[in-house]
Amino acid sequence: MKRRDFLTGGTKGVFVGLAGLAGLGARPATPFVAGRRWRNDLVVRGGTIYDGTGVPPRTGDIAIVGDRIARIGRGLAAGTAEIDARGMAIAPGFIDIHSHADLSLLVNPRAESRVRQGVTLEVVGQDGSSIGPWSDGYFAYTRDRYRRDFDVEIDFRDVGGFLDRIDRERPAVCVASMIGHGAVRGHVVGGTDRPATEAELGRMRALVREALAQGAVGLSTGLEYTPGSFAPLDELVALASELRGTIYPYASHMRNEDDRLLAALEEALHVGRVAGVAVQISHLKAQGERNHWKADAAFAAIEAARAAGVDVHFDRYPYVAYATGLSNLFPASARAGGTARFLARLADPETAPALEQACRDKIALLGSWDAVQISRIGGPNAAARGRRLGELAVELGEDPYALTVRLLREANGSVGMIGFGMSEENTERMLTHPLGMVCSDGGAYAPYGPLSRSSPHPRGYGSFPRVLGHYVRERRAMPLETALHKMSGLPASKLGLGDRGVLREGAVADVVVFDPDRVGDRATFDDPHQYPAGIGHVVVSGVHTIRDGEQTGEMGGRAVRGSLHAG
Repeated sequence: MKRRDFLTGGTKGVFVGLAGLAGLGARPATPFVAGRRWRNDLVVRGGTIYDGTGVPPRTGDIAIVGDRIARIGRGLAAGTAEIDARGMAIAPGFIDIHSHADLSLLVNPRAESRVRQGVTLEVVGQDGSSIGPWSDGYFAYTRDRYRRDFDVEIDFRDVGGFLDRIDRERPAVCVASMIGHGAVRGHVVGGTDRPATEAELGRMRALVREALAQGAVGLSTGLEYTPGSFAPLDELVALASELRGTIYPYASHMRNEDDRLLAALEEALHVGRVAGVAVQISHLKAQGERNHWKADAAFAAIEAARAAGVDVHFDRYPYVAYATGLSNLFPASARAGGTARFLARLADPETAPALEQACRDKIALLGSWDAVQISRIGGPNAAARGRRLGELAVELGEDPYALTVRLLREANGSVGMIGFGMSEENTERMLTHPLGMVCSDGGAYAPYGPLSRSSPHPRGYGSFPRVLGHYVRERRAMPLETALHKMSGLPASKLGLGDRGVLREGAVADVVVFDPDRVGDRATFDDPHQYPAGIGHVVVSGVHTIRDGEQTGEMGGRAVRGSLHAG
């Protein structure tokens, strides 16, 4: 593909509306002081500017004063520091609408795998699992674990406390958080498989309201995980109704993403309709070859709901494999009551045969035992990290199911997996669909220190550069300005962040400068701890954090709170 075609978007594209940005305000640019010579702190000079709205680019300079964009134009006054962006693309910092870089930002505030791919804002608290609300027991467990494993002091137990800690810590990236339905249900109802009482439902609703007042930007669910999977539809509607009157979405990791995908999708859309709130379908997929055809039906359902008035979007990461816990090869009912009860059921002669059959059915859906890769495990089986289950079972002379149970038992249930189950064709279509956004669904890692002690999904290092390199430059699946809109302006509008996700005078100075001829992911499933290529500079809240592809040690991250924040 010719460079000019890449920069101007080529010929193949999709329609991306700008209505989501209409009417969103921003703080004014730093005012000119009469009688003084204008002085910029940082000028990004001479690049091709993609402003995040999806419109074609223009060439010019961007001047930054403090944490704001002060001027955009040509021939702007000199800055105390400058970035030579000639021949480079300039874009808003990328917003990861579905991120799992929660407490890892305290373990390593440099957020190496995140900011190096251009991410400047993480939206965490996903899949129903937010930071708090925590009971005394869970707070003590988390505090002791992070002291022991990472020498990190946990001094908070809810979303508000976590965001306050982010403000004190000032990591390399900014952070917004949803409130997790699973965290709320676990705090009030516990891990049992039963409906909430009326009093318990009232307490859960109050906790959602409290989190919104603390700055949460939506409600997330993880309906394939416990205890969220035990919630009936009316509970989801009741809690989502607390978002009514706001722009904030009900973001759902749906109850199923394979054989019962369409029913699960209809449930999520129904919650939005009845509660009268926006919907964000988390990491949309049609898992398992026998379900790949359902992508068309899913698109039709989402488009029909939007036409009927539901403000619905979805997000997707640019890989054909997902990541979860190895225990998710088993039904949610088997995991009710916690890890000890789950492991007991695996050993019980009365329950074990049915659980084995359910697990083998899940493997049949994926295709083979080699469709499962161990991503995280400690203790005596640490050498299993990065290995495919089928190959490992042959090497050890064990039945793969027996090996799965043994790994879970010896790690007390704490085993991560990567499952290969989606199609490349559907992945591209979901990334390019007009209602789709780009996400990582990944955590923060580094090739050194405690965050290197796993074999994670490469999406934690490469999601955003992979879209720009593979799907835009190589596949020509969509214009560059469209891809960048999906990474910046579109998620910003979904969350009502009018001064982020765009390059505009007065907006927060989150800026990425990259080489469109080189940008791309390097992380692989076999060797995930690799930084991407082609990301030259990243500015976070006016702080030049990545310079010439390397971290400067300067960090400008802060908490980003929703408009209902009472503080």
